Amino acid sequence: MKRFTCLLLLTVGLALTACNKVLDTTPTDFLSPVTYYKTEKQLNFALAAVYDVMGDAGFYKQIYTARMGNEADEGFYARNTVVAGVQVYNFSPTDNDVQNLWKSLYDGINRANVLLASIPSATEVADDIKNVIKGEALFLRAYYYFLLVQHWGGVPLITQPTTSANETAVARSSIRDVYAQILTDMEEAETLVLPAGTVGHGGRINKSAVRGLLARVCLFMAGEPLRDISKYEMARTWAKKIMDDAASAHALNPDYSQVFINYAQDKYDIKESIWEVEFWGNNTNAYNETGCVGAWNGIQSTDQTIGVAYGFINATSKLFNSYAAADLRRDWAIAPFSYSGTTKVMKANTPASALWTRNIGKFRREYELLTPKSNNATPQNMPLLRYADVLLMFAEADNEVNHGPTQEAYNAINLVRKRAFGKLLPNAPNPNEYDLSGMDHESFFQEIIKERSRELCFELLRKQDLIRWGIFVPTMKGIENLIALEASGQYYALTFRNVSDKHLLFPIPAREMALNKSLVQNNNW
Repeated sequence: MKRFTCLLLLTVGLALTACNKVLDTTPTDFLSPVTYYKTEKQLNFALAAVYDVMGDAGFYKQIYTARMGNEADEGFYARNTVVAGVQVYNFSPTDNDVQNLWKSLYDGINRANVLLASIPSATEVADDIKNVIKGEALFLRAYYYFLLVQHWGGVPLITQPTTSANETAVARSSIRDVYAQILTDMEEAETLVLPAGTVGHGGRINKSAVRGLLARVCLFMAGEPLRDISKYEMARTWAKKIMDDAASAHALNPDYSQVFINYAQDKYDIKESIWEVEFWGNNTNAYNETGCVGAWNGIQSTDQTIGVAYGFINATSKLFNSYAAADLRRDWAIAPFSYSGTTKVMKANTPASALWTRNIGKFRREYELLTPKSNNATPQNMPLLRYADVLLMFAEADNEVNHGPTQEAYNAINLVRKRAFGKLLPNAPNPNEYDLSGMDHESFFQEIIKERSRELCFELLRKQDLIRWGIFVPTMKGIENLIALEASGQYYALTFRNVSDKHLLFPIPAREMALNKSLVQNNNW
């Protein structure tokens, strides 16, 4: 396995000022940034700790994957007993999920800061190795800030290790300044990390992953609330670099379903899956870093052979109806059946209310190879960047730069659509049957909005896309109205009825406000 396996959580001992007055010697009985970071092995342990926060319960392991990342127009939390929480837009600054995500992100940032400050002292390590480690740490710090600025707006910008409890009074930087730091870190990282073809798997940062996230960051900077439209050109450039990278030769897997079967079976396809969060194990021994992919956001099942899953998230009828009948993605992304034991019972398409009863189908436990299957944890990986996303980002940016789609934009989006309709499979008839053409700027943009949902649904991108496009609140109100028409009286409306402008951002956690008196709360919280 090309992965970090058993992760050591770093304990960095810091000498107290009071002790220095008594002892005039270098500490030898604990680890410090001065004495620890000397060898390649030690640096890699430190880097593993920066990655490790992605496996926190409040982050990709569970909560962000199943409760905080899918609350958009694609799906909803399908539990009639849940009346409070982020997933139903009924929460406050004291919400534990909001606090835990904030904590995980800043834990990752501080670990990156400690590592970055210590790399120069690793005199036993070759410069080329140190540069790769530095590049990965810079990128991860930037990525954690990217999630912070998306969800909270301007946040405290900390780029040096926090070594004292007295270093808590840090004011919020502006959104623009946070993004400027993200670009600085990612652009330097792009020059340092290894190419995707050299890394060979999506579990570790590679040059294509950095370029793809730079494209994503630039699209966000071009959208709301910054509206720096000059960044569309940069987004186009970074996505094009991936598309033109002959050495890594990125390409779509011809079979859409196989992309997600690979995640379930711990198989790497670096050409399609450029970056993913890695989970492994089944809670039967000490070496486990399991997640909830497929268990919390999969097809409900009580059968141990299939794999126990809770079906917490259902798709909306809007998502179902956005697919053409021949689009092969629809019945993979949205489960067309339920389980009765090991038997698949097909779902009806009518009445309209029946479409609201379908679970997410992308992450299917039946394909897991590791047994026995744990009831509440899976080894399935979670995609963070796929090549299909790169193609769609390029098409979107090209449309904006040129005030209408060029042939390159059509080529990119049509490649995604060819795969969707099985036209990349061997001997597929009429390969151009579903290609788009002849569209103006606005009609192409509207198609991008739809195509990103059809292709990337439930991959934790939709809500933030709607926000950057400036259509989040009206889109969510439209879903509320759709429920009234199709499933009147159902509990599904709980997810959408509270949505307002304040939900463009999370509240600063109450605990952070109490600890850091320099913080100012977001509007309406």
